[in-house]
Amino acid sequence: MANKMINVETAPSKVAEKIAAMREGGKILGNLLRDLKNYVKPGMTGKEIDAWVRKEIVKRGAEVAYDMLDEEFPGAICISVNDELVHGAPKDEPLEVGDKVSFDLDIYYKGYFTDSAFTMLVGDDGSPAVKRMISVTESSMWEGIDLVKPGVAIGTIGAAIEKVLRAGHLGVIENYVGHGIDKEMHMAPEVPNYGKKGHGYKLVEGDTICIEPMSCLGKPANYTDKNDNWSVKMKDGSVGCHCEHTILVTADGYEVLTLPD
Repeated sequence: MANKMINVETAPSKVAEKIAAMREGGKILGNLLRDLKNYVKPGMTGKEIDAWVRKEIVKRGAEVAYDMLDEEFPGAICISVNDELVHGAPKDEPLEVGDKVSFDLDIYYKGYFTDSAFTMLVGDDGSPAVKRMISVTESSMWEGIDLVKPGVAIGTIGAAIEKVLRAGHLGVIENYVGHGIDKEMHMAPEVPNYGKKGHGYKLVEGDTICIEPMSCLGKPANYTDKNDNWSVKMKDGSVGCHCEHTILVTADGYEVLTLPD
């Protein structure tokens, strides 16, 4: 895939347009996911939650990004429960207290995409091991985010994420990675959750990337469920975890675009 990241020195007006739109879109997304976390209750089904999310996206002035995929996705948000890692298709089964559920949402606003994800326990109760997995995975994400600034290599970010995950004795998912984002949902560069310091693409002011560590309690091998051809599940049946933010590279660091108010 060709590197489509915009160079701030050659297209300042385009970068300014992008940043303004993605700041607004990111805030819409961050607030929506904050409200979603408070909305989810035991007994709700994935499809009921999906319908609520679809309505909220439109109500808040954005568009459903997953409706724009070349391959039709059966929902407005990915909902991955327990042994599902990512890309979970919303289902009819009700959520139970203690279920792990990961929500991954892209929205489209003023010509640009933003992307964010979080993992939670339904009813705020469940396995201590799963709670710890969520905490460690979120910590690894922030470890990577805190390194973002112009000139930093993607491998440096990936190495920092991997170090935290492995220190937490979690499986490190290597076949799904973060990515660039702006006018397309997924762009170069890839942003793996592993790597070597100093290796790979070096960030430039104005770049927008998604940092999204994924982990599991067991072995990292996974597969796509043939029942819906979307939901990625852990081969050993262990629990998977996913968190993500869209990040802007600023002149001297970074700005997290998908935080709520």
